[in-house]
Amino acid sequence: MTSLTPVARVAASFAKQGLMAHIGARLGQVSPGEVHIHLPMSPQVTQQHGYFHGGATTTIADSAGGYAALTMLGAGVEVLAVEFKVNLLAPAIGDELEAIGTVLKSGRTLTVCRMDVYAATGAERKLVAAGQQTVIAVRA
Repeated sequence: MTSLTPVARVAASFAKQGLMAHIGARLGQVSPGEVHIHLPMSPQVTQQHGYFHGGATTTIADSAGGYAALTMLGAGVEVLAVEFKVNLLAPAIGDELEAIGTVLKSGRTLTVCRMDVYAATGAERKLVAAGQQTVIAVRA
């Protein structure tokens, strides 16, 4: 049996996430140590002032970081978040959010990732959230 490439593993796992489907998030670029997740603006992901809700913002940040970590690990291993901290830097308003998870240090057990979230309208992008996350490798 052939094992899936890290990119294929991330795509297969993302497709199983009910929450990502529920909020309308989609997987973007996937490369070793970096994953992008996009979330289009919709009434389902806003708060009372019409901005993207902080919960939606941190949800895609968490998944982007976790999947970035997964790209660095071998077959038969999954990841779970141990902790994360996100600073919401500005009101998140735009056509979509883009979360970028980037591995800072990958280890056998723990991986530390950076998470940045940008609000985008056309070609204009603004950093609206930034954070750091630790994930743990677990046997699938």
